[in-house]
Amino acid sequence: MVRFSGVGLRYPAPGGDGAVREALRGIGFTLPEGSFHWLLGPSGAGKTSLLRLMQLALRPTEGEIELFGKRVGRLRRAALPRLRRRIGVVHQDFRLLAHLSAFDNVALPLRIAGRTEAALRADVAEILRWVGLADRSEALPAGLSGGEQQRVAIARAVIIRPALLVADEPTGNLDAEQAARVIALLREMHRLGSTVVVASHAMKLVEAYPAPALRLDSGRLVAHG
Repeated sequence: MVRFSGVGLRYPAPGGDGAVREALRGIGFTLPEGSFHWLLGPSGAGKTSLLRLMQLALRPTEGEIELFGKRVGRLRRAALPRLRRRIGVVHQDFRLLAHLSAFDNVALPLRIAGRTEAALRADVAEILRWVGLADRSEALPAGLSGGEQQRVAIARAVIIRPALLVADEPTGNLDAEQAARVIALLREMHRLGSTVVVASHAMKLVEAYPAPALRLDSGRLVAHG
């Protein structure tokens, strides 16, 4: 499902003097189809950079990434959107569109994909019921609690039935009860067949839901398993 081989990532350093900052180096691992993994490490370890590579928001500076049996570096740019449509992304800061209702935020990926209104309404209503927000479908993000906003974000990520679901600190802004509910939803997606990767600092949640982990430190993979 996911394979990183000798992957490195460098950014231009602030200051514009030509210096570079190494975010990741020598990263290699394989995630089997249908697996659930935690992504752990201190702030600045490279977790977000790794997830952005995994969701095809960035290309590596060196090494090779393989997703769904395809070597990403060998693909034409025009082939990437189709691959991205198989990946769901959940952000810590929700990234909901403030002027759209919960229903319309969730429906957005289907509309972008060209689904008709008649075809998408039942799917969106079903997903909102699944995350426990059927009665909040017309609410704007500002009228939702943090936990409710994150559940809308999850619904938007999974409405496409992703083969790969990545979540970047999805519980960082939530209380313990809401955080546990969010993780339960992500675990349910794993049970339904998605490969799931969740970055987290919340060790109590990691201990409550044991699973294999990728551990980063200073841009290097220090443990896998």
